[in-house]
Amino acid sequence: MPDAEHTRRKPTFNTLEREESFRNPPKNGSTYNILNEFVTPHIESFNALFDDSGLPSGDGDGRGLISLGVEDIGERVVFDGDGKVDNRGWGNRMRIWIESANIARPMVPDKDKHSTTRKVFPSEARERLTSYRGRMTIKLCWTDPHGQRQEMHKDCGLVPIMVRSVRCNIRGMSSAELVKKHEEPEEFGGYFVINGNERLIRYLILPRRNHVISLLRPTFANRGPSYTQYAVQIRCVRPDQTAVTNTLHYLSNGSAMIRFSWRKQEYVIPIMLVLKALFGASDKEIFEGVMMQDYENTFLTDRVELLLRSFKMFTLSTGEQCLEYLGDKFRVVLGTPEDWTNHAVGAWLIQKLILVHLNSPRDKYRMLLFMLRKLYSLVSGSCCADNPDSPQHQEVLLPGSLYAMIIKERLEETLNQIRNTITIDVRNGVTVDFNDKKYFQKVLSKVNFDIGSKLSNFLATGNLVSPTGLDLQQAAGFTIVAEKLNWQRYISHFRCIHRGAFFAELKTTTVRKLLPEAWGFLCPVHTPDGSPCGLLNHLSRTCRIVTSPLTVAHIPAVLAAHGMTQTSTPSVDGRKNICVQLDGRVIGWARPAIAAQLASNLRIWKTEGINEIPLDLEIGLVPESKGGQYPGLFLFSTRARMMRPVKYLANGRDDQVGPFEQVYMDIACTPEEIEVGVSTHVEHNPTNFLSILANLTPFSDFNQSPRNIYQCQMGKQTMGTPSTALQHRTDNKLYRLQTGQSPVVRPALHNTYAMDSFPNGTNAIVAVISYTGYDMEDAMILNKSAHERGFAYGTVYKSQIIDLKDMHGASKSAEPTLHFGLGRDIQRYGEKAHPCVDFIDLDGLPFYRHQAFIRGSDSSTRFVKYKGDEMGLVDQVRLLGSDAGDSELQKVHITLRITRSPVIGDKFSSRHGQKGVCSQKWPAIDMPFSESGMQPDVIINPHAFPSRMTIGMLVESMAGKAGAMHGLAQDATPFKFTEEDTAIEYFGEQLLAAGYNYYGNEPMYSGITGQEFAADIYIGVVYYQRLRHMVLDKFQVRTTGPVDPVTRQPVKGRKRAGGIRFGEMERDALIAHGTSFLLQDRLMNCSDYSTAWVCRTCGSLISLGYEDISLGEVAMGSSSTIRPSGPGGEYCRVCRAAVEAEDERERQALAAGKAAPQPPQADVKVAISSQHVLGRASKGGDLDVVAVPYVFRYLCAELASMGIAVSLAVT
Repeated sequence: MPDAEHTRRKPTFNTLEREESFRNPPKNGSTYNILNEFVTPHIESFNALFDDSGLPSGDGDGRGLISLGVEDIGERVVFDGDGKVDNRGWGNRMRIWIESANIARPMVPDKDKHSTTRKVFPSEARERLTSYRGRMTIKLCWTDPHGQRQEMHKDCGLVPIMVRSVRCNIRGMSSAELVKKHEEPEEFGGYFVINGNERLIRYLILPRRNHVISLLRPTFANRGPSYTQYAVQIRCVRPDQTAVTNTLHYLSNGSAMIRFSWRKQEYVIPIMLVLKALFGASDKEIFEGVMMQDYENTFLTDRVELLLRSFKMFTLSTGEQCLEYLGDKFRVVLGTPEDWTNHAVGAWLIQKLILVHLNSPRDKYRMLLFMLRKLYSLVSGSCCADNPDSPQHQEVLLPGSLYAMIIKERLEETLNQIRNTITIDVRNGVTVDFNDKKYFQKVLSKVNFDIGSKLSNFLATGNLVSPTGLDLQQAAGFTIVAEKLNWQRYISHFRCIHRGAFFAELKTTTVRKLLPEAWGFLCPVHTPDGSPCGLLNHLSRTCRIVTSPLTVAHIPAVLAAHGMTQTSTPSVDGRKNICVQLDGRVIGWARPAIAAQLASNLRIWKTEGINEIPLDLEIGLVPESKGGQYPGLFLFSTRARMMRPVKYLANGRDDQVGPFEQVYMDIACTPEEIEVGVSTHVEHNPTNFLSILANLTPFSDFNQSPRNIYQCQMGKQTMGTPSTALQHRTDNKLYRLQTGQSPVVRPALHNTYAMDSFPNGTNAIVAVISYTGYDMEDAMILNKSAHERGFAYGTVYKSQIIDLKDMHGASKSAEPTLHFGLGRDIQRYGEKAHPCVDFIDLDGLPFYRHQAFIRGSDSSTRFVKYKGDEMGLVDQVRLLGSDAGDSELQKVHITLRITRSPVIGDKFSSRHGQKGVCSQKWPAIDMPFSESGMQPDVIINPHAFPSRMTIGMLVESMAGKAGAMHGLAQDATPFKFTEEDTAIEYFGEQLLAAGYNYYGNEPMYSGITGQEFAADIYIGVVYYQRLRHMVLDKFQVRTTGPVDPVTRQPVKGRKRAGGIRFGEMERDALIAHGTSFLLQDRLMNCSDYSTAWVCRTCGSLISLGYEDISLGEVAMGSSSTIRPSGPGGEYCRVCRAAVEAEDERERQALAAGKAAPQPPQADVKVAISSQHVLGRASKGGDLDVVAVPYVFRYLCAELASMGIAVSLAVT
């Protein structure tokens, strides 16, 4: 913990340095390189598509994920069905494959002959409302019947490019160059520009790759007979980042089944079938491989014997027979070539769907045996089930990896389409000639090669359209808009990580819980307080994600040289050894003591750079325990892992630790907490476990934790400074604070992350006093003079697009029929000049508020009017041309500037979760004042503090007051003060030195009477934020308007001219006041008032029938009780049917000599008061007219559809 002298440093505002860097951006590099850390995983994962060497400066010179994916796709084989070629009837054989794929930088189309430069920059796509894309091409190869190789380059459309990636045209530019390209000086990229909007692929949490986790799920028992709740699961990932999940289920008879998925269909295979198929292992080898000399374990021997015996029913003894069997069963499902043998199909199945991260059959065999041992250990209770919700068993889905998976799948589908098209032609008897290039061209013309549009649609909607599912649990919600509401909201998008859309639908709260394993990786504070709470998290400040593979091929030899038993050893004692794995591959065994020594040696080597052990290697030693996690030494070097820096105490070097190994380490938060012999590491800074936004809350360690959570959310809803290049932004809505200030009280990271470049609030003099009665609850009083001086003055920028092609009357042909401008029917000059000439130019574009275009057919002018309720000023008019730049202007983009000074009802908050609305703008002459004549800008109620315990706000008030008096930028970093060196003492001494009260109180005088208050008032400087929730956006007024056609109640929604919500709280208030007639007026008379006929006999509301009485009396039958009872011939259909049925029952009873049965009774009875009976039918009394809400009639009809009768008793 820093000492008192260290906490008493005097930071500065760096005003001159910031102003100089803003006026003259550096021509080499960037002023704040640390900002690039926000998006490093985004950009590096996208760069891996083209260069997998791990070098950040690479430009497609290595084997990227696209090349690895193309290689894994392989070839497709198709036959022309020519029976003359061979006796099997397949005909000539053609192989089709993709040789390579390439994505170019964004360029101007070749048909554009007027451009001065060929490069396209992100700001152009943003302002033109288009997408920032580069052209993708592939080299398609095939063989003709003579075996000659043919090739062709095919265009696959325009693929969206990530900004500042290796395929972006502004990569490597300095701040000065970025400003010239209409970007931010500190633009860091990491997003895509789609239709003018900035969208990003957000991080998703996935199970840790290539690691076996044990599961205990009761739903597993529902998969079939003999299935139990026990299973082990491994998510295997190929080098091209596509994945296959293998699950090993335990059956009640002791055997096990392995489950995998192929094109969204699940299949299960006996594990013995796979073990034998790998390399023909005998029963003895399998028995010894599972037992590992632990023959005294009768539980294990019994299960393995049952496993071996249960497989005898298949009568498959050799590996060749097992492969033949698998190939025969899966040939049709896998769609392999017809000329492949069953043996080849079986081998392909094992290679592509079983433990795909391993290439060697021996490695797969050893890994399956390990999974079996772990499964039997779970069943016996020797080890516990792993928690899949723990970060220990999780990793991150990187944007570039998902992008590569989609590209690979689309390329694979393209090859499948080519094969299927030829196959259908052969089946339909179409002449197929592989020697004819024209035929092949005809086939390719039927295939959709446009991969770019699929990727653009994915980024624009976030919906994944995939035939395989890509081994993911969701198909939507992958992308979000990188909203520039303010700078804090913008940067938080790049650090957010979501658990997955699947888990948002679960009713259990287990997945939302904050676990200790997340310390240092996921921020415990920065999560929403609504439905996504615990699902949408944010990475801690120093947490980083590994984006490139490490060089670890030499590690098994290094470990073997230091005591590890290698896999080539014929027999290993499983009772005395634990397994050693590297990225899901068994590389040996070691005794627990040797394994601990190996782990210690690896950590020293990697921190000191010895034996070329990479620093990002994760060393997870799980010790032996009774009923704990399954023991072993697990080494991880793959990408997509979370890592964070700590200090290794053994040598004082920096170490990178991961969530798997951290569980079994003792990391001290501060040097004072180090326990000798126990602690192995210490944190670099005690605030590193918080996210960037959580670190910006001043004195957050003084506050109740929910208040810090609220501030993380409200900081992202603040009307701040979204951008310094506002004139080049085209967002639908932008909020801007005109009078933003640098906070007097700020954490040290405020300067580190250049937050002063985007001010988010205002330093306000805040008095804590109950003064006017308008400050009850969370309301706040605003000094009217402060408001007039520009306190929290804001602006809203709204955009409107006018596209003539979308207008009514526009022609669908190439030649436009609508044009911008003033038509002949507009008098431009003289006394009869049209009023529009005052605010519309001759080209039809507005000076102010209006927009006009000419209709080509008759040269008449039509106007597009501004539909807003507020006064707006035209800030910018953009003319948007076509891509080629050779057509007439048909599209304009108009930006309107709307002033938003604070009004009553606008929302404000401090940085401590203390939010409130402005309840009154109080005249300065009536505001209280201090002895020095200071008047507060804001008055808040003292009741805001006791229950919420936001002591940090009280400390900030003292610190801000002292900082303002001494000209200091006060350091508000959490955990700087201790119980010995308190914040109150430190800032109280500063206040004393400035001549103020030690505790921040001051005598104040009433602005109305001039008398001194009986108590001293707490007053100081607090940084206040104005939130985007404003009355002018939310106020709602309605007299009459649209109603819902089903319920006949007013629709909801301000945009739809809906009604004002009368909710439960309003209902309770009226009931409590006893205003029953007002309640009836609101909920029925002014909502869905209706009249209905109700039968007094049966009480039915929905059984109205009509008799045709236009011809006078109607014969109603033999019963005299059946008659029309309304003036229009209304009658009750239920009663009439009941009377007729009763007559029939009586006749049957008389004929049989029995008593007549009783009619059925209603299920629900409701009493209706006489005040709701509007009138009785004039002809006889069975039907009454009552006033009821229409939705009640709808409810009766719904209940009737379920067989429930509702009876109304009219009293």
